[in-house]
Amino acid sequence: MSTFIARILMIAASVTHASASCAYGTHLSPRAEEGAPIEVNTFGYTGVIGPLNWAALDGGSANVLCATGKNQSPIDMVDGVFKTLTAADVKLQINDMPEGTEFENLGTTVEVVSKGGSLEVGGKTYEFKQFHFHLPSEHLDNGTSIAMEMHMVFQTPEEDIAVVGVFVDLDTGVAAAADAATAQVITPPAAKRDLGRHPHSRRGEAASAPRADSHLSAIVQLLTSSLATTTGTSSALLETVFSQVAEVASPGSVVKTQPLVMSEVVNTLLAGSFQSYSGSLTTPPCSEGVTWLVSTQKLKIQTATFEKVRSVIGFNARYPQNTPGFNNLLSVGAQSAVAAKAAAAVPAVPAAKI
Repeated sequence: MSTFIARILMIAASVTHASASCAYGTHLSPRAEEGAPIEVNTFGYTGVIGPLNWAALDGGSANVLCATGKNQSPIDMVDGVFKTLTAADVKLQINDMPEGTEFENLGTTVEVVSKGGSLEVGGKTYEFKQFHFHLPSEHLDNGTSIAMEMHMVFQTPEEDIAVVGVFVDLDTGVAAAADAATAQVITPPAAKRDLGRHPHSRRGEAASAPRADSHLSAIVQLLTSSLATTTGTSSALLETVFSQVAEVASPGSVVKTQPLVMSEVVNTLLAGSFQSYSGSLTTPPCSEGVTWLVSTQKLKIQTATFEKVRSVIGFNARYPQNTPGFNNLLSVGAQSAVAAKAAAAVPAVPAAKI
């Protein structure tokens, strides 16, 4: 293992500091003074600056947890790896921004600067710092990747970090169409049946639907069950933010947003629950001890909006990590490679003559 760590710390051809976009605005990556140039991240998501080599990018040991940490994020949100917190367990308050705020391109993501807010959970009070986006989602929803993920970053005065993760799906109009179809189906109560849960849905049991035609009923039921706790229409907040994404297409660029109504998102999140676990930043330096709260509520944006965001962000998702508490996947891979090399070096035993 020590040989592996030493090797990855010497790989980078140039010594650079990998800024922590997930923690931008916190003690790990303080925000520049007003008017100063935005620090653009030097890490990436593909090739030699991608996640497999993050530990080497700082030229020292600052990012070593990216390759050795046992509580890394993101993860697959499946039963058994998280604790469910209800809205009563969480106090979330975020100020609206009637004057707008800074919307900036950090090179690896686009970020909105907070103008105040707080999160109270687990006996700690965190201050709201910023929210940014990953495309596609970094966490998996019970094995399923979602179009995007929003990370809302908070920090205590003692420098503890918490992140609220929110899946962002596409508003294709399917939910509205399903509602309309359901409203037109008229059958006697005896014709009702329970179609169960969508195989990838963890958002609650599917409701029974009346059926005049079994095939139509099945389609309608499947659509409504899989979208049960996704907001019915596109998020006004996200549509407002992303209406200016083309203005921050270049790394280091910044623009002032239109007024932002944060209460929309707060109310949506508090209408559901949170799946909490102790993990890490999903960007260098991959610091652990981060309190994660992944919302069971999804936001939505228009498909055209998603395409505009994708044209700016591209791809910026770290691969899913091992189950919390288990060996880092890079360490596991290195050990497997060593074992395979050792096995290959063992001379083959000649076949016995008969």
